Amino acid sequence: MTGLPGAEAGRLRTCEALGRRPLADALAALNDGDVETRVVGGAVRDLALGLEPEDFDLATTALPSETIRRAEAAGFKVAPTGIDHGTVTLIMLGRTIETTTLREDVETDGRRARVVFGRDFLADARRRDFTINALSLDAEGRIFDPLGGLEDLAAGRVRFIGDADARIGEDHLRILRFFRFSARFGRGALDPHGLSAAIRNRASLARLSRERVRAEVLKLLVAPHVPEVVRAMGEAGILAECLGFSAPDRLARAVAIDTAPDGLLRLAALAVFVEEDSERLRERLRLSNGEGERLRRAAAALAPLHGLTVAPSTDALRRLLFRAGRRGASDALLLAHVESGAAADDPDFARAHRFLAEAPAPKSPVSGKSIVARGAAAGRRVGEILRTFDALWEDAGFPTDKATIDRLVTAAEAPGRAR
Repeated sequence: MTGLPGAEAGRLRTCEALGRRPLADALAALNDGDVETRVVGGAVRDLALGLEPEDFDLATTALPSETIRRAEAAGFKVAPTGIDHGTVTLIMLGRTIETTTLREDVETDGRRARVVFGRDFLADARRRDFTINALSLDAEGRIFDPLGGLEDLAAGRVRFIGDADARIGEDHLRILRFFRFSARFGRGALDPHGLSAAIRNRASLARLSRERVRAEVLKLLVAPHVPEVVRAMGEAGILAECLGFSAPDRLARAVAIDTAPDGLLRLAALAVFVEEDSERLRERLRLSNGEGERLRRAAAALAPLHGLTVAPSTDALRRLLFRAGRRGASDALLLAHVESGAAADDPDFARAHRFLAEAPAPKSPVSGKSIVARGAAAGRRVGEILRTFDALWEDAGFPTDKATIDRLVTAAEAPGRAR
């Protein structure tokens, strides 16, 4: 690990991780006799950098049936999550460890692969995507780096293993993974060979499931160097393939204003100006209902703020909070700040952001039940009266005294006034 940022922390993390259950139990169970099992992939990369891995994956020389037998004997529950490709998931103490028999791809179509099992860790490393993901770690704490991944980590390089076009041909998602890992671990210019291959193969992104593209895009958007990488993706035509219209400079300003890694809000900054944009992204990325609705509400709340060059007044912010809710209002204010041209640390916008975070949201003092109690027939008419009252109450500055509220309710009930 010499030369890596956080190398000493990496050694400590590695020792701690190998002694921690259930990883220690899995390695003990699967390393016996002629079976060798190692930690592989991203967990080794993260440990080398002194980071805490999200999860651990194992590669083993044992065939799946033997992995299952040994794991169950050691007290693991086992789920055959990818048995046709040699993968089973070990479950213990509420944690999961994906364990895969060493394999080689013998046929791929860019989305799926046909594999044969083997016992060669080098061959397994060569079938992975990038050198920094081809590391492995044995139970004694030794890191195996057959393809120069540690050197690339230290230099901030993200390189495909071997021929970049061939690696992308095996899985088209690797185009997006190249940019995501570059945004997370890279420093300086993108690897030119990887970038050229991504451009040559960008049309293949259309063959991927929208769910897989969504997952990669949202992970990319929270990476440390996302502004620079997304700008390069725009210039390379990658964003057009994934999102259609996008505005990388708008995203860069959003990241400068709010450094909190909120992937969905950054997606809004990158590609949402009006409500129709939220519908386009919902379809292109197969967003969940909640994700799509958040983008729609942000766009709707932003509509009256387009063109602002200064922070909204307190009265306007209170109206925004009432109409859009705290999250919708906060999202829209960030986007308005981005569009305004004001400095990231502009004091007036800073006060506006604090106001939306802390001020109590106006809550209508009138309910459907109270409208019915005044004699309105239940149904559509009640909703019309409530909407009209809310508009009148907002225009009046959200008064709280009973006399004014009664007067506004009466006005909302008047024939021809209900909206």
